[in-house]
Amino acid sequence: MFEGEKTLVFWIGLIILALASVGLFAIVWYDAVSFYQYWWKYSVPFIVAAIVFILIGLYMMMSGVKKERTET
Repeated sequence: MFEGEKTLVFWIGLIILALASVGLFAIVWYDAVSFYQYWWKYSVPFIVAAIVFILIGLYMMMSGVKKERTET
């Protein structure tokens, strides 16, 4: 999927993907171990934002790979 030369866009997308994934995990983990029953409704915007940033990071990673041209 990510075969080819990795550009700067790829590496920035990878950093965004990693930070958003860690953030999403932290939010979900805190909601799972929190005993405050209504906390989840306040964390929904942060969960949606983390998912959006994960998708942006994946798109940047896919578009940041230079494909090798094959001469025929």
